[in-house]
Amino acid sequence: MVTENTNLGPLLPDRHPQHDLFICDVADAVLKDVMQHMEHPFYSLSKKPETSVKRYKNGKHWLEITPSVKGLATIYDKDILIYCISQIMASLKRGEHVSPRVRINSRELLIFTNRGTSGREYLSLLDALDRLEGTRIRTNIVTGDEEQIDGFGLIDASSIRRKHGMDGRLLWCEVKLSDWVFNAIRNEEVLTLHRDYFRLRKPIERRVYELARKHCGQQKTWRITLAKLLLKSGSQSPEKRFRQMIKDLAKHDHLPDYEVDFDEDADMVIFTNRGSMAPAPFAEGRVPPLKSETYEYAREVTPGWDVYHLEHEWRDWIIEPPRDADRAFIGFCRKWFEKRGRP
Repeated sequence: MVTENTNLGPLLPDRHPQHDLFICDVADAVLKDVMQHMEHPFYSLSKKPETSVKRYKNGKHWLEITPSVKGLATIYDKDILIYCISQIMASLKRGEHVSPRVRINSRELLIFTNRGTSGREYLSLLDALDRLEGTRIRTNIVTGDEEQIDGFGLIDASSIRRKHGMDGRLLWCEVKLSDWVFNAIRNEEVLTLHRDYFRLRKPIERRVYELARKHCGQQKTWRITLAKLLLKSGSQSPEKRFRQMIKDLAKHDHLPDYEVDFDEDADMVIFTNRGSMAPAPFAEGRVPPLKSETYEYAREVTPGWDVYHLEHEWRDWIIEPPRDADRAFIGFCRKWFEKRGRP
């Protein structure tokens, strides 16, 4: 749970302004990897517990989400996963050994996710762990004349240490990520989010940002019908209410990285890249600029994709500068297209 004060403007205050973030969105990446071109939401956007089974279908593929008795994992619970994944990515970039088990310093987690550090916030972490551990996803993969059905969770297990007694201070937690999350990290299926992601007050704003980050990326603009955006978001709001939320988002203009406009005549939502995404750690100095012919070759091996968007993703992904940057980038593009096909 995130405490809100609507008198402070559209964004939550930056409670810990000196803290640096490296944020990875693995949830979106796993859905892309497991079910190509399916981007169904599986985190609840409701502040009330959702305990009913959800099922989404796209052609032959389906996705089923079963919550625990405490409800479906929420988009705020996802903060714990973002924290864990960020720590693993930071370790990988330092060349350190990583495992699915992540030790969480509770105070650091609260600071990282721009939350307060009161006793109430610590207790909310316990409920979030229960929902993450209890939420199960089942999906099918159709290959030829065979159908493979896989089930997995968001986290496999968690451990909690606190001072003795019900009012004892929470010391630390340990989370074991499920194989599908950990494999997604090892397969470089991650996206970088803006620091202000944790300052977005409303669940729907977080979800809309995630969609914009994936679909618009480094491209100049991305257009989508309001009805399709509502479907992708997973919001349970009526279309009329959702339309008003998008209008408010466009009016306040506070979404990180992207400006939001609403075309009422066409009932379209337009996202425009603000150009605010910082270059990746190796983008300047350590990795030389690519040759002009490299971009042309990249366009041939990834038809339909924005090669400059792919370059940003590549520079964000690499851990050590390659010996031959141009050759390495083309290899990355080939692998990208093999996994995703045309956009």
